Amino acid sequence: MRITREALHAIAHDSAEKYARRYRGLACIYLTGSLLSDSPLLGGTTDIDLVCVHTSTPAYPREVVHLSDEVHLDIAHYSQTVFHQPRHLRVDPWVGSHLVNNAAALYDTQHWFEFTQASAGAQFNQPENVVTRARKLAENARQSWMSLHLQPDPSAPARLLIYLSALENAANSITVIHAAPLTERRFILQFPEYAQAVGRPGMAAGLLDLFTPDGYSAQDLTKWFEPWKESLQAASQIEEVPPRLAPTRLLYYERAAAALNEENTPAALWLVLRTWTRAVNALPPDARQQTPWVDACHELGLSDKPFDERLALLDSYLDGVEETLDEWAKKYGV
Repeated sequence: MRITREALHAIAHDSAEKYARRYRGLACIYLTGSLLSDSPLLGGTTDIDLVCVHTSTPAYPREVVHLSDEVHLDIAHYSQTVFHQPRHLRVDPWVGSHLVNNAAALYDTQHWFEFTQASAGAQFNQPENVVTRARKLAENARQSWMSLHLQPDPSAPARLLIYLSALENAANSITVIHAAPLTERRFILQFPEYAQAVGRPGMAAGLLDLFTPDGYSAQDLTKWFEPWKESLQAASQIEEVPPRLAPTRLLYYERAAAALNEENTPAALWLVLRTWTRAVNALPPDARQQTPWVDACHELGLSDKPFDERLALLDSYLDGVEETLDEWAKKYGV
């Protein structure tokens, strides 16, 4: 099958029709994510992000559905109550931002999507709502730093997941001033654009310093690809595997990382490090896949004393984020 943007949109519409027949209590299905961009494929793979809005509480919040080696569905299920208060959506950095900035209806009953998007979109870009969304993410990042600084988690994978989440929230607090938050595969690729947009281009390089050693090369990362893939494979086989680690996601990660590593090694490293850490955190502490992950973290300066030094750098970076948001708020009279 030749994968084109048009073919992917056709699959999205067909899938929405299928789910509308399966779930009679659906108010809406809308499309979001990379399929609404000009270049949805990365490494020849993509997912189709669907949001199903139910009139009652859904049975589960997320599912991943295999379509082919190159394409899968990533479906979020929400209760309609999540969308009842437009004023809450206007300050929601994730659901609200994607609904307003990056969504297209595929199935809609009684104009639910049209009404909800319009209601949330009214005053969405008012400066006080913009800065509230941004500060929510910045506060989450600061809380993560505090938890690591004051009460270090004894589990190394859990600790690093908290650290990486802090980095994600810090950068996205800058991103949401102008767009919906960035997601995993394109996170490092696209963040420089938004750092530039707020007049702080150095924040992109500063973010890389928080997880990438000086001079880290494509060859340095390539040597970890096999143990990384092995960890993903092992985690995908555990009982009640989290959707992010489902077997159908493996090639989605692997091919994207290989493609990114050819041109932007930090972007590839981010994807590998996030997914690898998530995988070993899901595996038993004595699993043999833990050892190469520990070795990789040591090489990256993300363990022992170097990790404490990174925490100090993160503190300074978060200060810069908070100052940027304060300056932006002052500029627009908030």
